[in-house]
Amino acid sequence: MSIDQITSEVLQLSPQDRAVLAELIWESLEEPYILSSSFTDKEAITIAKQRDLEVSQEKVETLSHKELMSRLRDEN
Repeated sequence: MSIDQITSEVLQLSPQDRAVLAELIWESLEEPYILSSSFTDKEAITIAKQRDLEVSQEKVETLSHKELMSRLRDEN
């Protein structure tokens, strides 16, 4: 079954059932609350501020969540 097929089925569930399913999937991931990063907090904040500036100055293209997910699916 493809992700698109699963998504279609899942979106037919009630909001409460989708939330329960999302939590079950999240918890099934290995160490879901720990994100590995090679950046220190200070470096990450500096990067975030720079990216925010680039967006506000319209130097970069922004994507909606829907567009990002579509592009990610197309890469698979």
